[in-house]
Amino acid sequence: MAIILTETAAEEIKRHMESQQVEEGTMLRMGVSGGGCAGLQYTLGFQKDYDPAIDAKYDHHGVSLVTQKKMALHLDGTTIDFRDSPTGRGFAIENPNAPKSGGCAGCGGH
Repeated sequence: MAIILTETAAEEIKRHMESQQVEEGTMLRMGVSGGGCAGLQYTLGFQKDYDPAIDAKYDHHGVSLVTQKKMALHLDGTTIDFRDSPTGRGFAIENPNAPKSGGCAGCGGH
């Protein structure tokens, strides 16, 4: 499997790249870190750096997406979509590997 970028998300990313006049060869980089009670935190940004020895690369609808190979295992099967609705607009990340919310015993919050 891989990280999946929907056509809608790819079009929005291309729009951002054009409006920011990013250099040719720029890719979308996805990062992930632990977020405590909130679960995983994701980052998306533009970057030209790509090292095939440490990065995994996925191409969808004309957009190259990269992430570190060590993160790719945690992101396998993840879908990145873009939603524009009356309640808001933005990227939505669905990760089947993310821990399910079950509360946090470490912070003392109830």
